[in-house]
Amino acid sequence: MSEINIITGDASEELKKLKVSSVDLVVADPPYNLGKDYGNNHDIKGFEDYLSFSREWLHEAHRVLKPSGTIYVFMGYRFISYLYDILDRQLQMFFNSWIVWHYTQGMGKIKGFSPRHDDILMFTKSQEFKFNLDKVRVPQKYYRDRNNMRGANPGDVWEFSHVHYCNGNRQNHPTQKPEGLIERMVLASSDEGDLVVDPFSGSGTTLRVCQQLNRRALGIEINPDYVTMTRDRLGGSFTGFDSVDPRMGRVPRDLRRRDIRADYLKKHKGWFLNHHENAVKKFEDSVSSTYGLSDKEPSRELTLFEEREEYEPKNRIKNDEE
Repeated sequence: MSEINIITGDASEELKKLKVSSVDLVVADPPYNLGKDYGNNHDIKGFEDYLSFSREWLHEAHRVLKPSGTIYVFMGYRFISYLYDILDRQLQMFFNSWIVWHYTQGMGKIKGFSPRHDDILMFTKSQEFKFNLDKVRVPQKYYRDRNNMRGANPGDVWEFSHVHYCNGNRQNHPTQKPEGLIERMVLASSDEGDLVVDPFSGSGTTLRVCQQLNRRALGIEINPDYVTMTRDRLGGSFTGFDSVDPRMGRVPRDLRRRDIRADYLKKHKGWFLNHHENAVKKFEDSVSSTYGLSDKEPSRELTLFEEREEYEPKNRIKNDEE
Protein backbone atom coordinates (compact mmCIF):
# COMPACT_ATOMS: atom_id res chain seq x y z
CA MET A 1 0.00 0.00 0.00
CA SER A 2 1.33 3.44 -0.90
CA GLU A 3 2.39 5.78 1.88
CA ILE A 4 0.06 8.78 1.56
CA ASN A 5 0.18 11.64 4.06
CA ILE A 6 -1.51 15.02 4.31
CA ILE A 7 -0.69 17.74 6.81
CA THR A 8 -2.36 21.00 7.71
CA GLY A 9 -0.08 23.97 7.27
CA ASP A 10 1.42 26.71 5.12
CA ALA A 11 3.15 25.47 1.96
CA SER A 12 6.42 27.37 2.39
CA GLU A 13 6.77 26.58 6.08
CA GLU A 14 6.05 22.87 5.66
CA LEU A 15 8.36 22.54 2.65
CA LYS A 16 11.17 23.96 4.79
CA LYS A 17 10.84 20.89 7.03
CA LEU A 18 11.64 18.48 4.20
CA LYS A 19 15.18 17.33 3.51
CA VAL A 20 17.12 18.83 0.63
CA SER A 21 16.94 16.75 -2.60
CA SER A 22 14.43 14.31 -1.13
CA VAL A 23 11.46 14.69 -3.52
CA ASP A 24 11.05 13.15 -6.97
CA LEU A 25 8.13 15.22 -8.23
CA VAL A 26 6.27 18.36 -7.22
CA VAL A 27 2.76 18.95 -8.57
CA ALA A 28 1.59 22.39 -7.51
CA ASP A 29 -1.74 24.10 -8.06
CA PRO A 30 -1.32 27.31 -6.06
CA PRO A 31 -4.07 29.91 -5.76
CA TYR A 32 -4.15 32.11 -8.87
CA ASN A 33 -4.77 35.31 -6.86
CA LEU A 34 -8.18 35.82 -8.46
CA GLY A 35 -10.22 36.28 -5.28
CA LYS A 36 -11.65 32.76 -4.97
CA ASP A 37 -13.06 31.69 -1.62
CA TYR A 38 -11.14 28.74 -0.12
CA GLY A 39 -13.12 28.54 3.10
CA ASN A 40 -10.70 29.81 5.73
CA ASN A 41 -8.87 32.16 3.35
CA HIS A 42 -9.47 34.27 0.26
CA ASP A 43 -7.20 34.14 -2.76
CA ILE A 44 -6.37 37.82 -2.93
CA LYS A 45 -3.03 39.52 -2.28
CA GLY A 46 -1.38 42.68 -3.49
CA PHE A 47 0.67 42.24 -6.66
CA GLU A 48 4.08 42.37 -4.95
CA ASP A 49 2.84 40.28 -2.03
CA TYR A 50 1.74 37.54 -4.40
CA LEU A 51 5.10 37.54 -6.20
CA SER A 52 6.89 37.35 -2.85
CA PHE A 53 4.65 34.43 -1.81
CA SER A 54 5.40 32.68 -5.14
CA ARG A 55 9.17 33.16 -4.86
CA GLU A 56 9.20 31.77 -1.33
CA TRP A 57 7.34 28.52 -1.98
CA LEU A 58 9.05 27.93 -5.35
CA HIS A 59 12.45 28.37 -3.71
CA GLU A 60 11.58 25.69 -1.16
CA ALA A 61 10.15 23.38 -3.85
CA HIS A 62 13.40 23.73 -5.81
CA ARG A 63 15.44 22.98 -2.69
CA VAL A 64 13.64 19.71 -1.90
CA LEU A 65 13.65 18.37 -5.48
CA LYS A 66 16.17 15.70 -6.40
CA PRO A 67 18.54 16.52 -9.29
CA SER A 68 16.40 14.23 -11.47
CA GLY A 69 13.19 15.84 -10.24
CA THR A 70 10.45 17.76 -12.04
CA ILE A 71 7.94 20.41 -11.03
CA TYR A 72 4.57 21.08 -12.68
CA VAL A 73 2.94 24.39 -11.75
CA PHE A 74 -0.63 25.39 -12.65
CA MET A 75 -1.18 29.11 -13.07
CA GLY A 76 -3.63 31.61 -14.52
CA TYR A 77 -2.81 34.13 -17.22
CA ARG A 78 -2.11 37.08 -14.93
CA PHE A 79 0.94 35.64 -13.16
CA ILE A 80 2.22 32.78 -15.29
CA SER A 81 4.90 34.85 -17.01
CA TYR A 82 6.18 35.97 -13.61
CA LEU A 83 6.35 32.37 -12.38
CA TYR A 84 8.21 31.43 -15.56
CA ASP A 85 10.76 34.14 -14.77
CA ILE A 86 11.20 32.91 -11.19
CA LEU A 87 11.73 29.32 -12.31
CA ASP A 88 13.93 30.16 -15.28
CA ARG A 89 16.09 33.12 -14.28
CA GLN A 90 15.96 33.24 -10.50
CA LEU A 91 16.05 29.51 -9.70
CA GLN A 92 17.87 28.60 -12.94
CA MET A 93 15.76 25.52 -13.53
CA PHE A 94 15.46 23.93 -16.96
CA PHE A 95 12.34 24.70 -18.96
CA ASN A 96 10.76 21.66 -20.57
CA SER A 97 7.15 22.39 -21.57
CA TRP A 98 4.41 25.00 -21.42
CA ILE A 99 1.38 22.72 -21.27
CA VAL A 100 -2.11 23.88 -22.18
CA TRP A 101 -4.97 22.12 -20.43
CA HIS A 102 -7.95 22.55 -22.75
CA TYR A 103 -11.45 22.04 -21.39
CA THR A 104 -14.79 22.37 -23.16
CA GLN A 105 -16.79 24.31 -20.59
CA GLY A 106 -15.99 27.37 -18.53
CA MET A 107 -16.83 30.99 -17.87
CA GLY A 108 -18.69 32.72 -20.70
CA LYS A 109 -18.00 36.21 -22.06
CA ILE A 110 -20.16 38.56 -24.10
CA LYS A 111 -17.28 40.77 -25.17
CA GLY A 112 -14.10 38.89 -26.02
CA PHE A 113 -13.38 35.17 -26.27
CA SER A 114 -14.39 32.83 -23.45
CA PRO A 115 -11.44 31.20 -21.67
CA ARG A 116 -11.17 27.47 -22.29
CA HIS A 117 -7.74 26.57 -20.96
CA ASP A 118 -5.35 26.68 -18.03
CA ASP A 119 -1.56 26.80 -18.34
CA ILE A 120 0.90 24.42 -16.68
CA LEU A 121 4.65 25.05 -16.52
CA MET A 122 6.95 22.03 -16.51
CA PHE A 123 10.51 22.64 -15.30
CA THR A 124 13.24 20.19 -14.26
CA LYS A 125 16.02 20.66 -11.75
CA SER A 126 18.68 19.41 -14.15
CA GLN A 127 19.00 18.18 -17.71
CA GLU A 128 19.14 14.59 -16.44
CA PHE A 129 15.51 14.17 -15.45
CA LYS A 130 13.03 11.32 -15.31
CA PHE A 131 10.49 11.06 -18.13
CA ASN A 132 8.54 7.84 -18.87
CA LEU A 133 7.14 8.45 -22.35
CA ASP A 134 5.79 4.92 -22.79
CA LYS A 135 3.57 5.40 -19.74
CA VAL A 136 1.74 8.39 -21.22
CA ARG A 137 1.46 7.71 -24.94
CA VAL A 138 -1.89 8.07 -26.73
CA PRO A 139 -3.24 5.71 -29.42
CA GLN A 140 -2.31 6.27 -33.05
CA LYS A 141 -4.97 6.90 -35.69
CA TYR A 142 -3.44 4.32 -38.06
CA TYR A 143 -1.56 1.06 -37.76
CA ARG A 144 1.60 1.23 -39.84
CA ASP A 145 4.94 -0.50 -39.50
CA ARG A 146 6.71 2.83 -39.11
CA ASN A 147 4.38 3.87 -36.26
CA ASN A 148 5.09 2.95 -32.68
CA MET A 149 1.85 1.14 -31.84
CA ARG A 150 2.54 1.63 -28.17
CA GLY A 151 1.25 5.08 -29.05
CA ALA A 152 2.23 8.66 -29.84
CA ASN A 153 3.59 11.44 -27.64
CA PRO A 154 0.51 13.24 -26.23
CA GLY A 155 1.97 16.66 -27.03
CA ASP A 156 1.62 19.79 -24.93
CA VAL A 157 -2.12 20.43 -25.42
CA TRP A 158 -4.11 18.19 -23.08
CA GLU A 159 -7.88 17.82 -23.27
CA PHE A 160 -9.59 16.75 -20.07
CA SER A 161 -13.07 17.65 -18.98
CA HIS A 162 -13.65 19.55 -15.75
CA VAL A 163 -14.95 17.43 -12.88
CA HIS A 164 -18.56 18.53 -13.23
CA TYR A 165 -20.85 18.87 -10.24
CA CYS A 166 -22.85 15.84 -11.37
CA ASN A 167 -19.72 13.66 -11.25
CA GLY A 168 -19.75 11.26 -8.29
CA ASN A 169 -16.14 12.17 -7.51
CA ARG A 170 -16.83 15.90 -7.30
CA GLN A 171 -15.55 17.41 -4.03
CA ASN A 172 -16.65 20.59 -2.29
CA HIS A 173 -13.70 22.59 -3.63
CA PRO A 174 -13.76 25.49 -6.13
CA THR A 175 -10.78 24.43 -8.27
CA GLN A 176 -10.76 20.62 -8.25
CA LYS A 177 -8.51 19.20 -11.00
CA PRO A 178 -9.34 16.06 -13.04
CA GLU A 179 -7.59 12.88 -11.94
CA GLY A 180 -6.62 11.97 -15.50
CA LEU A 181 -4.76 15.27 -15.83
CA ILE A 182 -2.68 14.64 -12.71
CA GLU A 183 -2.24 10.97 -13.65
CA ARG A 184 -0.30 11.96 -16.79
CA MET A 185 2.15 14.08 -14.78
CA VAL A 186 2.69 11.39 -12.15
CA LEU A 187 3.19 8.61 -14.70
CA ALA A 188 5.53 10.66 -16.86
CA SER A 189 7.76 12.10 -14.15
CA SER A 190 7.93 9.51 -11.38
CA ASP A 191 8.25 5.77 -10.81
CA GLU A 192 6.48 3.48 -8.38
CA GLY A 193 7.69 4.15 -4.85
CA ASP A 194 8.85 7.70 -5.67
CA LEU A 195 7.89 10.62 -3.45
CA VAL A 196 5.43 13.15 -4.90
CA VAL A 197 4.66 16.40 -3.06
CA ASP A 198 1.64 18.64 -3.58
CA PRO A 199 2.16 21.88 -1.63
CA PHE A 200 -1.44 23.06 -2.22
CA SER A 201 -3.32 19.80 -1.85
CA GLY A 202 -6.82 21.28 -2.03
CA SER A 203 -9.35 18.58 -2.89
CA GLY A 204 -6.68 15.84 -2.68
CA THR A 205 -6.56 14.83 -6.35
CA THR A 206 -2.77 14.36 -6.46
CA LEU A 207 -2.85 12.18 -3.34
CA ARG A 208 -5.71 10.08 -4.72
CA VAL A 209 -3.85 9.53 -7.99
CA CYS A 210 -0.61 8.60 -6.20
CA GLN A 211 -2.54 6.19 -3.99
CA GLN A 212 -3.72 4.27 -7.06
CA LEU A 213 -0.39 4.48 -8.93
CA ASN A 214 1.70 3.20 -6.01
CA ARG A 215 3.63 6.39 -5.33
CA ARG A 216 4.44 7.84 -1.95
CA ALA A 217 2.84 11.23 -1.56
CA LEU A 218 2.71 14.19 0.79
CA GLY A 219 0.01 16.83 0.60
CA ILE A 220 0.18 20.21 2.33
CA GLU A 221 -3.08 22.10 2.80
CA ILE A 222 -3.77 25.22 4.84
CA ASN A 223 -7.52 24.60 5.22
CA PRO A 224 -8.25 21.87 7.82
CA ASP A 225 -11.67 21.24 6.30
CA TYR A 226 -10.02 20.25 3.01
CA VAL A 227 -7.60 18.00 4.90
CA THR A 228 -10.56 16.16 6.44
CA MET A 229 -12.27 15.97 3.06
CA THR A 230 -9.13 14.52 1.47
CA ARG A 231 -8.77 11.84 4.13
CA ASP A 232 -12.37 10.79 3.50
CA ARG A 233 -11.69 10.72 -0.23
CA LEU A 234 -8.61 8.54 0.21
CA GLY A 235 -10.66 6.08 2.23
CA GLY A 236 -13.34 5.71 -0.43
CA SER A 237 -13.71 2.93 -3.01
CA PHE A 238 -12.03 3.26 -6.40
CA THR A 239 -13.83 2.55 -9.69
CA GLY A 240 -11.53 4.35 -12.11
CA PHE A 241 -10.13 7.85 -12.48
CA ASP A 242 -12.77 10.52 -12.99
CA SER A 243 -11.47 11.75 -16.36
CA VAL A 244 -9.67 10.46 -19.43
CA ASP A 245 -8.06 11.95 -22.52
CA PRO A 246 -10.69 11.32 -25.24
CA ARG A 247 -7.97 9.99 -27.54
CA MET A 248 -7.51 6.97 -25.27
CA GLY A 249 -10.58 5.39 -26.86
CA ARG A 250 -9.18 5.80 -30.38
CA VAL A 251 -9.03 2.61 -32.47
CA PRO A 252 -6.49 2.49 -35.33
CA ARG A 253 -8.51 2.59 -38.55
CA ASP A 254 -6.60 0.09 -40.67
CA LEU A 255 -6.27 -3.02 -38.50
CA ARG A 256 -7.57 -5.23 -41.30
CA ARG A 257 -5.66 -8.41 -40.47
CA ARG A 258 -7.48 -10.37 -37.79
CA ASP A 259 -4.32 -11.53 -35.98
CA ILE A 260 -2.83 -8.03 -35.81
CA ARG A 261 -6.13 -6.51 -34.76
CA ALA A 262 -6.75 -9.07 -32.03
CA ASP A 263 -3.24 -8.65 -30.65
CA TYR A 264 -3.48 -4.87 -30.65
CA LEU A 265 -6.94 -4.69 -29.09
CA LYS A 266 -5.88 -7.06 -26.33
CA LYS A 267 -2.98 -4.73 -25.47
CA HIS A 268 -4.95 -1.51 -25.80
CA LYS A 269 -6.66 -1.75 -22.41
CA GLY A 270 -3.42 -2.26 -20.53
CA TRP A 271 -1.60 0.46 -22.44
CA PHE A 272 -4.21 3.19 -22.44
CA LEU A 273 -7.13 2.36 -20.14
CA ASN A 274 -5.45 1.07 -17.00
CA HIS A 275 -7.19 2.73 -14.03
CA HIS A 276 -9.92 3.87 -16.42
CA GLU A 277 -12.32 0.96 -16.15
CA ASN A 278 -15.22 3.33 -16.65
CA ALA A 279 -13.95 4.11 -20.19
CA VAL A 280 -13.64 0.52 -21.43
CA LYS A 281 -17.24 0.19 -22.63
CA LYS A 282 -16.89 3.30 -24.78
CA PHE A 283 -13.72 1.88 -26.31
CA GLU A 284 -15.43 -1.42 -27.13
CA ASP A 285 -18.28 0.50 -28.74
CA SER A 286 -15.71 2.34 -30.84
CA VAL A 287 -14.25 -1.00 -31.98
CA SER A 288 -17.71 -2.13 -33.03
CA SER A 289 -18.39 1.09 -34.89
CA THR A 290 -15.05 1.11 -36.71
CA TYR A 291 -15.00 -2.53 -37.80
CA GLY A 292 -18.70 -3.37 -38.02
CA LEU A 293 -18.52 -6.00 -35.30
CA SER A 294 -21.44 -7.18 -33.22
CA ASP A 295 -21.86 -5.96 -29.65
CA LYS A 296 -20.22 -9.08 -28.23
CA GLU A 297 -17.36 -9.43 -30.68
CA PRO A 298 -15.10 -6.58 -29.43
CA SER A 299 -14.66 -8.19 -26.02
CA ARG A 300 -13.84 -11.51 -27.65
CA GLU A 301 -11.25 -9.90 -29.91
CA LEU A 302 -9.58 -8.34 -26.92
CA THR A 303 -8.75 -11.75 -25.48
CA LEU A 304 -8.93 -14.40 -28.21
CA PHE A 305 -7.36 -15.14 -31.58
CA GLU A 306 -10.39 -16.67 -33.23
CA GLU A 307 -10.89 -17.53 -36.85
CA ARG A 308 -13.47 -15.23 -38.38
CA GLU A 309 -13.99 -13.35 -41.60
CA GLU A 310 -12.02 -10.20 -42.22
CA TYR A 311 -13.72 -6.88 -41.64
CA GLU A 312 -13.02 -3.68 -43.50
CA PRO A 313 -13.10 -0.54 -41.36
CA LYS A 314 -15.92 1.88 -41.97
CA ASN A 315 -15.49 5.51 -42.93
CA ARG A 316 -11.77 5.27 -43.62
CA ILE A 317 -9.85 8.53 -43.77
CA LYS A 318 -7.14 8.58 -46.38
CA ASN A 319 -4.39 10.53 -44.67
CA ASP A 320 -4.85 11.90 -41.16
CA GLU A 321 -2.18 10.63 -38.84
CA GLU A 322 -1.06 11.92 -35.44
